[in-house]
Amino acid sequence: MRALYEARGWRCTHANYRAGPREIDLVMAKGAAVAFVEVKTRAGDPAGEVLEQVGPRKIQRVTAAARHWIHHHGGPGQRYRFDVAGVRLAAGETEIRVMHDAWRIG
Repeated sequence: MRALYEARGWRCTHANYRAGPREIDLVMAKGAAVAFVEVKTRAGDPAGEVLEQVGPRKIQRVTAAARHWIHHHGGPGQRYRFDVAGVRLAAGETEIRVMHDAWRIG
């Protein structure tokens, strides 16, 4: 997933960023934009859309980790978003779906 973002001009500031028991899979930056990316990988044919694979508890945990990251690494003028990337592995093929701006900090 990191390579997909990097091919589009993003750079990885952190992979598997931990804030206590909470984790963000990827923190990607491009200009003033910062994307906190949650990656969900599934084998077979999972039902539902990418965002449906991330429940309210996971959203709370990723948001808490993002707040920690912003406090320690954020800067003035930065814009933050949460992306969810779904990777489906089935029959020798890989399908990737990314939902940009899946939720916002409340």
